[in-house]
Amino acid sequence: MNANTQPRRPVPVRSSESGFTLVEIMVVIVILGLLATLVARNVMGASDEARETTAKTNCTMIADSVRSYYSKNGMLPETLEELAEKDEKGRSELETLPEDPWGTPYELLPGDTPRDFEVISCGPDKQPETEDDISNKTAREDN
Repeated sequence: MNANTQPRRPVPVRSSESGFTLVEIMVVIVILGLLATLVARNVMGASDEARETTAKTNCTMIADSVRSYYSKNGMLPETLEELAEKDEKGRSELETLPEDPWGTPYELLPGDTPRDFEVISCGPDKQPETEDDISNKTAREDN
């Protein structure tokens, strides 16, 4: 056979740029780590904010149920559990009394007048009468 008639095979080309260098991989890892840190901070903060919003909404809903109880009975309930108790007709102000997002019960605090009251969640520290308490009122009044 003639040398000109044989099919030519492509000659592999060696390139100095085939693959990533260790420095490039390390730069990508550092960038991913920074992004993960920023995302984690924002996600954790959003979770806490969602719990506070849920507690505030529940306090308002329970306070509305207390007002309804007052209009029917002429007095505030002794405890919030009374709102979930069925009357003679099988009705109640609340189906169930929820716990706050931190697993503690909501509390009913009587006010200065017979119609004045406050529904509170003890907040993240689970301790009553602290700064992180969440209430149905816009601003907690100090006695």
